Amino acid sequence: MRIAFFGSDGFSVPCLEALAAAGHEVALVVTNPDRPQGRSKTPIPTPVKELALERGWPVFQPEGRPGEEGARRMQDAGVELAVVVAYGQFLGRQVRRASSLGYAINVHASLLPRWRGAAPDAHAILAGDARTGVTVQKLLAKMDAGPVLAARETPIGPRETKGELRERLSHLGAELLVDAVAQIAAGDPTFVEQDPAGITFAPLIQKQDGRLDLALPAVELERRVRAMLPWPVASIELAGGRLQVLEARVVADAEGAPGEVLALGDAPRIATGAGALELVEVKPAGKRAMPGAAWANGQRLQVGDRLVP
Repeated sequence: MRIAFFGSDGFSVPCLEALAAAGHEVALVVTNPDRPQGRSKTPIPTPVKELALERGWPVFQPEGRPGEEGARRMQDAGVELAVVVAYGQFLGRQVRRASSLGYAINVHASLLPRWRGAAPDAHAILAGDARTGVTVQKLLAKMDAGPVLAARETPIGPRETKGELRERLSHLGAELLVDAVAQIAAGDPTFVEQDPAGITFAPLIQKQDGRLDLALPAVELERRVRAMLPWPVASIELAGGRLQVLEARVVADAEGAPGEVLALGDAPRIATGAGALELVEVKPAGKRAMPGAAWANGQRLQVGDRLVP
C-alpha cells in the first residue's frame, strides 16, 4: 500500500521501518519541526525525520496541525492509508479522510480502552498493572476512542522501567501494525468498538509527578521510581537539595515514621507510610549517579535519622 506516516519520537521508528520492510511504499512522512536542543540550541530533527532522510522518503514538517496542506500533500502523493504513531499533533477530519480509503489508523501503547491518553506506559506501571500491550485503532477526533482493529498484550516486568517497557512496546507495535495493514490491504479489516466500561485515562506526565511523598506506601513509591525513568526521574526533596532515585526496592514488613532511616548496609532503608524503600541507586543534585550506600556514607547518615521532617 502507499502509506502516509505521521510520527515523531523514537517510539515511531520501528513501525516505520517495519512498514517499509513489509513492502509498503512510504509516499509521505509527516513529522514535527526540528527543535533547538542543548546549550547551543542547534535545531535537531526528530528520529522519524532522520530515518526518512536516510531512506529518501519525502518529508513534511508543519508547525502544529497538518491541516489543509497536509491533506493536499497526501492526495498529491496518491496515499491509500494514513498511519499515525506517536506523532504529537491532532489530525483534523480533512487529513484523516485524505487517503483513498478515507481513514487513518493509529498504534497506541496500551490495551484500549484502558489508558487512553499521552502516557499509557507510565500510568500502567503506576497503577501496578500486571499486563499491558499495544492496540491498532481507527483514528477519530476523540482521543484514542476509535474502534479497534488489532491488539496484542505483554506482561510488565516487576523491575521494568517506563523506558524499558516503551522500547519493548515499540517493537511489539511494529509487528502488530504490519499484521493490521495486511488485513486492510486484503480488504477484510474488522473494527470493533471499545467497551466504555473499561475506559481509563493516562494524562501527560509532568515534572512534578516525579516527587516521592514518603507518607505513601513503599509499593507505590517503587512503582513511581520505575514509571518516571528516563524522565522526569523520581526524587525526594531534602534539606540539602533534590535527591533523584534511580532504583529502589520495597521492604514490606518494615516499620517506622515516614522518612526515618531504618537500616544502612547495602542500601539505606527508609520508612514510608507502609513498609520501607531501599534506595539502591541515587543521583544527588549536581553529582553523578551512585549506589545508595555511597550516598548515605557521604551524608554520614545514621539509623534513626529523618530524611524529611
